[in-house]
Amino acid sequence: MSAPAPPGRFSDDDGLHAHLHAGQGDFRLAVDLQVEPGRVVAVLGPNGAGKSTVLRVLAGLQPLTAGRVRLSGRTLEDPGAGIRLPAQVRSTGLVPQDSMLFPHLSVLDQVAFGPRHRGSSRTQARAGAGQWLQRTGLSELAERRPAQLSGGQARRVAITRALAAQPQMLLLDEPLAALDVRAVLELRTFLHRHLRDHDGVTVLVTHDAIDAMVLADELVVLDHGSVVQSGSPADVAKRPRSAHVAALVGLNLVRGTADGAAVQVTGAPGAVQVVTAGAHHGDVFCSFAPSAVSLHLTRPTASPRNVWRCIVRGLTPHGDAVRVELGGDLPVLADVTPAAVAALGLRAGLEVWASVKATEVQVYAA
Repeated sequence: MSAPAPPGRFSDDDGLHAHLHAGQGDFRLAVDLQVEPGRVVAVLGPNGAGKSTVLRVLAGLQPLTAGRVRLSGRTLEDPGAGIRLPAQVRSTGLVPQDSMLFPHLSVLDQVAFGPRHRGSSRTQARAGAGQWLQRTGLSELAERRPAQLSGGQARRVAITRALAAQPQMLLLDEPLAALDVRAVLELRTFLHRHLRDHDGVTVLVTHDAIDAMVLADELVVLDHGSVVQSGSPADVAKRPRSAHVAALVGLNLVRGTADGAAVQVTGAPGAVQVVTAGAHHGDVFCSFAPSAVSLHLTRPTASPRNVWRCIVRGLTPHGDAVRVELGGDLPVLADVTPAAVAALGLRAGLEVWASVKATEVQVYAA
């Protein structure tokens, strides 16, 4: 499965057209990406899915074993044709998690580095850097060295430095990771504002669903080196196709075989079923929100058509609710009020019954 191009076709001479085949040890990456200029694609997936490998290959830090990378009409790499441009001439800007600022340079000279490297005079490069710092709200940091910056400030400087080089492709590796809550909010706003003004392609690797939903035009979800789902943030959030994506967007996800309104759950012990509100056939996914799950100490006999016996595995705060992790017939998550926790006496090891109305279950083809 490859990541589709966004609505409206664009030519091979525009944007990014990448067919990535790479390997390291037992790991194999096979991912297609097509990204229109001016758009942001977020790459998500569990640890080891291949997210960072995608960035390394696009940046030219790891070679392809097969495939091709074409950016703005120029072939950056094609093993079959013997083409592999070095990283420094690819017109890409890579911002790693640790920012990688030059310790001996001021913020102004950090931002001037790209234009200076491309041949601008020192005076021209510093003047342009000053304009970029003003544009990104970092002018007051111009004379500081990296050691004098907070983590969030360093990340914003690194991103501004990359943008000032005017790359045709900007690569961001977990830009909001390892920052405190306030710094994350500030940097997310910063990225949202300035990525919209970037005319090139942006590929953002993130593990956070909020970052992906807020910043990206398209999502590409990887698992074991392959694309398992892609589409707009709204589409992916509404119909997750993997447990990882379901967890990111806060949904319960069940896969099974439908025969009418009943879905036989794949891999579940016994004859565990999910009952839906309509008729379906074949392999399907069923998703429902944790807030749609009700908990009971005895088997309910009222309206819910889905009832499963479960064991409480754990309880954690979740906003204004308490998220209850359930094992048993069908492992699911339930969000209940603190009052319900007290009234039911919920605790790890307690046997409960979980119920979900059929109308709360979304069903779509697997």
